[in-house]
Amino acid sequence: MSDTDYTQRFIFDERDVRGELVALEHSYAEVLAKHDYPLPVQQLLGEFMAAAALLVGTLKFDGLLILQARSEGPVPLLMIECSSERDIRGLARYNAEDIRDGATLADLMPSGVLAMTVDPTQGQRYQGIVDLDGETLSECFTNYFVMSQQVNTKFWLNADGKHARGLLLQQLPADREKDEEERAVSWQHVTALASTLTAEELLGLNNETVLHRLYHEEAVRLFDIQSLRFHCSCSRERSGNALVSLGLEDAKQLAAEHGGSVEVDCQFCNQSYKFDAADIEQLFAGGGVDTPSDTRH
Repeated sequence: MSDTDYTQRFIFDERDVRGELVALEHSYAEVLAKHDYPLPVQQLLGEFMAAAALLVGTLKFDGLLILQARSEGPVPLLMIECSSERDIRGLARYNAEDIRDGATLADLMPSGVLAMTVDPTQGQRYQGIVDLDGETLSECFTNYFVMSQQVNTKFWLNADGKHARGLLLQQLPADREKDEEERAVSWQHVTALASTLTAEELLGLNNETVLHRLYHEEAVRLFDIQSLRFHCSCSRERSGNALVSLGLEDAKQLAAEHGGSVEVDCQFCNQSYKFDAADIEQLFAGGGVDTPSDTRH
């Protein structure tokens, strides 16, 4: 793990508001290195990664957070997975010929939908879905919380192909501020100040400087960083399980149609797992994937 990739929480001592900042560099570079993404797609992916990292910090669970945005436009799919252990991976589907420099979210993903799935290690899976109806991903995630969670939450997300950064503010239950009008004014105050932050400042300044620039007249406590890393959860075993789900005859036929073996490719990291006829027989006999045939890759 690297201190270039982390989230960092902060709270206001005199207000019922908490915040979180995220910085991604190495993990962002790992995701971009797997495919030749155009710059507008690189930027969307970075913002999506930053949002996922911020969300993992707000959710109290053990398991996996999955973010998906789908559309019928030039970018039909964005997908990020981030575990409670802060392992993150992601990908995008895109039609290069339809993507131009400076394209907006509406250009790239018209009439899109955003789905957030929490898949806990124990307990019930949860999914929420809203329209991608904001001008930016920041607005879309803000709208998601207003509509589905009914908690005052606001996002600022930026990425430039090298760095992905994000800021989240969230209103806490009434404690220091009991009066509803007072709470509303306080929330408007801290979010208005955050909205003065430029993309260049968020991408280029460290967290202490960002918070001082925004809230130098406030009592703000900054906590220790929580590291993140790129990690793909694909494996030969999981790829074998995918073949087993096809059934023996279909798996053997698929191998025959492809010169005697099947290659299962991970869409996230481009790792390829090869299974020949002997491997397939072994899988369906319950032998697993640990004893390779001579042609195993």
